[in-house]
Amino acid sequence: MVFSSESFLFLFLPVFLLVYYATPERLKSYAILAGSYVFYAWWRVDFLGLLFLTTAFAYVIGQKVSKHRGTSRGRAYLIIGVVGCLGVLGIFKYLNFFIDSFAALAGTDAAGLGIHWRLILPIGISFYVFQALSYLIDVHRGDATADAPFIDFAAFIALFPQLIAGPILRYKDLEDQFRERTHSVEMFSDGFARFIIGLAKKVILADAVAPLADLAFATENPGMALAWAGAAAYMLQLYFDFSGYSDMAIGLGKMMGFNFLENFRFPYISRSITEFWRRWHISLSNWLRDYLYISLGGNRKGPTRTYFNLMTVMVLGGLWHGANWTFVLWGFWHGGLLATERFAGWDRNAKNHWFALPLTLVLVLIGWVMFRAAYVGEAFEIYSGMIGMNGIFGDPTVWHAMTRESLVLTALAVLVCFAEPRIWAAMENARNGTASIGTDGTAVATSTLQAVQTIAVLLIGTATILKLAEQSFSPFLYFQF
Repeated sequence: MVFSSESFLFLFLPVFLLVYYATPERLKSYAILAGSYVFYAWWRVDFLGLLFLTTAFAYVIGQKVSKHRGTSRGRAYLIIGVVGCLGVLGIFKYLNFFIDSFAALAGTDAAGLGIHWRLILPIGISFYVFQALSYLIDVHRGDATADAPFIDFAAFIALFPQLIAGPILRYKDLEDQFRERTHSVEMFSDGFARFIIGLAKKVILADAVAPLADLAFATENPGMALAWAGAAAYMLQLYFDFSGYSDMAIGLGKMMGFNFLENFRFPYISRSITEFWRRWHISLSNWLRDYLYISLGGNRKGPTRTYFNLMTVMVLGGLWHGANWTFVLWGFWHGGLLATERFAGWDRNAKNHWFALPLTLVLVLIGWVMFRAAYVGEAFEIYSGMIGMNGIFGDPTVWHAMTRESLVLTALAVLVCFAEPRIWAAMENARNGTASIGTDGTAVATSTLQAVQTIAVLLIGTATILKLAEQSFSPFLYFQF
């Protein structure tokens, strides 16, 4: 089930919210867990068992780690927990990849090795395994307690707003909220508005620019114009698709009384790759920093070790996204850029140069080509087109597949991408009761800002529902990770 489907919008969500708010406060975790399991089982009920077993395993091991914290036995239990969680992720996400890679080295395929089966990738496994891992490590470090009832922990792991594609939550950030949280009309309305904005990002913008990206990556020997346009379209599609999902998850959380941390902060206004990773998929960036980079020594063991740690973290971060050499190379690209910026001091000085923003956008775009490609060779077909090896326009008949609506909405996506910081600032002013100054120097009343925001959300929501009704099913890109 996806957030942008009629079954979720008009069946699951209304029923869940009615049940949730009718449930007594002390039993709301049961409502969350039941609703989340129904949501997950809508995809495949058989993989619900894996989710439950991973949850139970992490909970039991967490109890042991807490009981023996600071001792060799506590560390042993932590190792068991980490190995167990990573084992689940490794088997289901990477076993096919390792078999295929080994077969390729042997000059054959999986069938040639006598292997005629393929493991199905359980949806959301990368996210709920990372949440279980962070819980175990936080309990070991003393940053989280292990005294919560199992029902609260299970509801945390399965919390449906973020279960499939994040943000990656940490139990220590929601521990107190599971014990006690606020439900109010104001919080619910803020969450509803955030959900509608995220839905619009997905349905109106991400899905509108997708055809141009798909066209470029499906075209053999694309010309320079199509290669650059397709890469830029994917750059926009991925941002609006994933940030839209995160907005919807945060909005749904607010509707249930939770405050999730932000997952995106206008990444395409970054002036360095270092800044980009402070703004893009923040929950993953922070997870990799706190549980991997720091554990490897961070920047405490000299420059050479720092560069190695940056490269290692980004390569593993790339591999986290999927079992494909394209993600490994994408990780090397960003790890090398981060290490280069640290070596040159560009991570601190980039903001002083006017060309830092366009340079960062181009470097990120080059990386997204490899990220999007189905295989390495496909990425280099796009790169060849980008440097003009296939001419400027390539086959002119290819462009006939594009509609005027798609091109207009692509231009709108570019506009929204760079206007978004101002839009969010205005919404924040309205939410916090802060007056805004108009272009003529006059103050704009908070009530006026709130009224404008309400009308805008209703109009955007109406346009999104109408658009949703006329288009075919389109899953979120991060479901594959």
